[in-house]
Amino acid sequence: MTRLSKEAQSVLPEDADQAMLIGRIWDVDSAGPRVVAVSGPDIYDLSRLAATVAELLELPDPAAAVRSALTDHDVAERRWATADVVQASLAGDAARPRLLAPVDLQVIKACGVTFVDSMVERVIEERCAGDATRAADIRELVGRALGGSIAALRPGSAEAAEAKRILIQEGLWSQYLEVGIGPDPEVFTKAPVLSSVGLGAGIGIPEFSSWNNPEPELVLIATSQGRVVGATLGNDVNLRDVEGRSALLLGKAKDNNASSALGPLIRLFDAGFTLETLRTEEILLRVEGPEGYLLEGRNSVSRISRPFEELVAATHGKHHQYPDGFALFTGTLFAPTQDRDQPGQGFTHKHGDLVTIRSRHLGALVNRVGPCEELPEWTFGLRRLFDYLSRQGQEARA
Repeated sequence: MTRLSKEAQSVLPEDADQAMLIGRIWDVDSAGPRVVAVSGPDIYDLSRLAATVAELLELPDPAAAVRSALTDHDVAERRWATADVVQASLAGDAARPRLLAPVDLQVIKACGVTFVDSMVERVIEERCAGDATRAADIRELVGRALGGSIAALRPGSAEAAEAKRILIQEGLWSQYLEVGIGPDPEVFTKAPVLSSVGLGAGIGIPEFSSWNNPEPELVLIATSQGRVVGATLGNDVNLRDVEGRSALLLGKAKDNNASSALGPLIRLFDAGFTLETLRTEEILLRVEGPEGYLLEGRNSVSRISRPFEELVAATHGKHHQYPDGFALFTGTLFAPTQDRDQPGQGFTHKHGDLVTIRSRHLGALVNRVGPCEELPEWTFGLRRLFDYLSRQGQEARA
């Protein structure tokens, strides 16, 4: 790591020298995305191994395939300096090669209400009907009613069913409690294929929202067979005022321009990094406001209420297939309640907030908040990707 800039080191995992890291880079010379692997001071083009990340992940052992490619000069002959690409990404410099969201053809799925703390906040949003001024009073009311015992409930258990009966009796039952402690988890589609933004890109809050927050999450990367082969970090931006008005507005609250961020890279599973590693991952959040405001939080994955395997099985199986794989946001423990402007109204974003989501094994995802309506529009979709890949194939055969 000695040849890496401090900026690059701050973005890569702490043990980057032992990690198998892949992703996508925007290549300004060919005007399109390239599949890459990061190895120390260099980022290597893997396009001769796989044209898309989805294709790469379908290999029997993706990590071994990448490791082999990195020693084959015919496969990984083209490279970029890691420090330069990270710097351009963080600067949002479209004139230089920069990191993109590390997935391409995968469907972006998400699980909600998988932590008790955030489940309670969803109940509060619902009771507030999107009005942040009522949050403090309702938080106190719900807290008294639920007490501390609900945190130990196993979703779908007999004890959870009894808690549901009591809460209904007290007039406090909610659809969020249903998916939080009931038999079935919430699974929804977070964003369209290819719409997620990556490291350094602006992340969007629409102008119609006045109560919103970041959601720092672990994101599992799965193949078409539902096999989890790696992970990355994600920001599942949430509009609390919109979803709080009605859960039927979930799509409006979750899927907007630049409202899904992934990165910085996918870390592939190997002998030293497995699904077991992720069960105790600590994900840190830092929001630095333009006015000097500072918010820090933590998402302790070990406190998730359902195992990863249950979330994946609820997403993929005989009931639903994803032929190009999927990225699965696993939910967040952290729901910010720290007041920012008015007492009792909690946190909401401001334009210019710098959001950093970091973990030891996955690195750091850094984005700056801006209005969806003013951030670059999403224009590179499937037709442009297929056109690009077709042109690259023709050039390779020429």
